[in-house]
Amino acid sequence: MKHLLLALLLAAASAQAETKWQLATGYRAESFHTQNIAWFAAEIERTTAGALRIEVRPNNTLFKLADIREAVQTGQVQAGETIMSSLVEAIPIAGADAIPFVVGNYADARRLWDLQRPLIDKHFAARGLKALYAVPWPPQGLYTVAPVRSAADFKGTRMRTYNQATVRIAEMMGATPVDVPMVDVRKALAAGQLDSMITSAVTGVENQVWGQFRHYHEINAWFPKNIVFVNLKAFDALPPAARQAVLTAAGEAELRGWAKSQEEADSATRKLKAEGMQVDRVPSSFDAELKRYGERFSREWVRSVGNEANSIFVPYYFQR
Repeated sequence: MKHLLLALLLAAASAQAETKWQLATGYRAESFHTQNIAWFAAEIERTTAGALRIEVRPNNTLFKLADIREAVQTGQVQAGETIMSSLVEAIPIAGADAIPFVVGNYADARRLWDLQRPLIDKHFAARGLKALYAVPWPPQGLYTVAPVRSAADFKGTRMRTYNQATVRIAEMMGATPVDVPMVDVRKALAAGQLDSMITSAVTGVENQVWGQFRHYHEINAWFPKNIVFVNLKAFDALPPAARQAVLTAAGEAELRGWAKSQEEADSATRKLKAEGMQVDRVPSSFDAELKRYGERFSREWVRSVGNEANSIFVPYYFQR
């Protein structure tokens, strides 16, 4: 009887010691972001000796991308990943990384994230969330059917748009905005409906755009980031050693993800060249013009978000 009681107690203790989480993401399993998350989860399981296991649920199989933040916040799932620009309605400061023509390279993107992170942490905590790490997508470049020298070259042309920022870019350049979701890009190109679009080299390769677009300009318009986060109550319920394991793995995942993003950008750009596309920078005068657009965008954004936004852009512009 004593042995049976001891066995039951040990079984109960073991069950309590093992914690299982699910992590929802809207991206496919083959995405470098999702692969990085899988590595993150495996590292946590290894360092906690199986005390914390995280099941990664990709491709909107658990919750759709736009619903993941609320699902984690309400405790329907313990952890999630989403693109930060999807959070702007609830957390406007999350949109800082989607302002065009402000960040020009990965080093600047890193500096912007370092300034943005404390504000994200504050707003997440107020909603019962904890940010773990963020990784950028490759930079957004400019695809055109013909070479361009200035914004004037876009007047009367058709530019693919998919959010308010790209609509504003088209309007500023005098182009006609054409709303085309990413899943319909190939169809729109085949129908000759687009003269230009702004997206990453990776997206260009995935959609095999070289049949219609002949030029890819590395303008590095912005570096949108995905963020991985957890329900704060679920995190706080972990033993101290498991919490530290999560934070350590998150730090490693962020470093690994940033490096992989740059690798993906370089690889995709080489593929565009191999398929016969002309890959180059825009003329310096046009580049300066785009940077002026960026300053204008950031001023508009600061006015819409409020004084809190100054804590990002004042040091970003003036404390280099």
